[in-house]
Amino acid sequence: MTRSAAPVPTPAPTATTPTATTPTPGRTPSQLGPVGLVFTAGVSVQFGAALAVMIMPRAGAAGVVALRLAAAAVVLLLICRPKIRGYARSDWGTILAFGAAMAGMNGLFYQAIDRIPLGPAVTLEVLGPLALSVIVSRRLVNLLWAALALGGVVLLSGHGGDGGGFGFGGLDPAGAAFALGAGAMWAAYIVFSARTGRRFPQADGLALAMAVAAVLSLPLGIAEAGSALLVPGTLALGVGVAVLSSVLPYTLELLALRRMAAPTFAILMSLEPAIAATAGFLVLNQAMGVTDAFAIALVIAASMGAVRSQTRKRAG
Repeated sequence: MTRSAAPVPTPAPTATTPTATTPTPGRTPSQLGPVGLVFTAGVSVQFGAALAVMIMPRAGAAGVVALRLAAAAVVLLLICRPKIRGYARSDWGTILAFGAAMAGMNGLFYQAIDRIPLGPAVTLEVLGPLALSVIVSRRLVNLLWAALALGGVVLLSGHGGDGGGFGFGGLDPAGAAFALGAGAMWAAYIVFSARTGRRFPQADGLALAMAVAAVLSLPLGIAEAGSALLVPGTLALGVGVAVLSSVLPYTLELLALRRMAAPTFAILMSLEPAIAATAGFLVLNQAMGVTDAFAIALVIAASMGAVRSQTRKRAG
């Protein structure tokens, strides 16, 4: 998917209308829109991560993060043109927290994939949203779905090893720690993304938070990469990473969180390792055995169950 030059983001117009912001109880199809948004965001992130690998040798992990967030902030600010007046102090506090969460999530994740393979990094990172779903859930069935998703993630992460698999044997401890830290910041991102979506219209809050994230990340990126960030080829790739890994997925996720409970969204985030495995199989010709396929099936089943239970709760 690409983004148009309209004054406001248009990847899923129906999710931004006033009637779509508050789902109608009992309407099962209303839940399918947010699920599609989350899934599309996950696919976009994986392709963006693959593109980021091309920039890493040129600008380093911190440089890639700074370039990605700065480019995303410029794109979103130009498209959304958010208003900065008329908001309470608590609204701006949410924006600052959301921006800090994005900066931390991206910075830690790119430090992780600079040290360990993408598959294990994503699998470790997704433990943050899974933990969030367990902590904030108030229904036993949500805990069961989260446990099933966690089982799939563990099975996927424990299988493989040498040859580009998803095994965790021999991982750099610092890289694994960075991935777990990114997962914690991902959980914070989910919470503050939902709050931002409720307080700011369209994607205005996202644009403002992205600017905060860029300001926080630029000093580290400039210190590591310096003038390499201004090379035309690196800039072009950075814009591509920004669109695929930040602008598009963050907008889709923010829109989805307006119509989906945070625990359900967190469980759906467990699809990320499955998407990574599928992309590796289709794009990179990485073998996917029976155990990998079964692990993916567990994660998808857990995600579908979470959505189904959430729909039933609203219908009741």
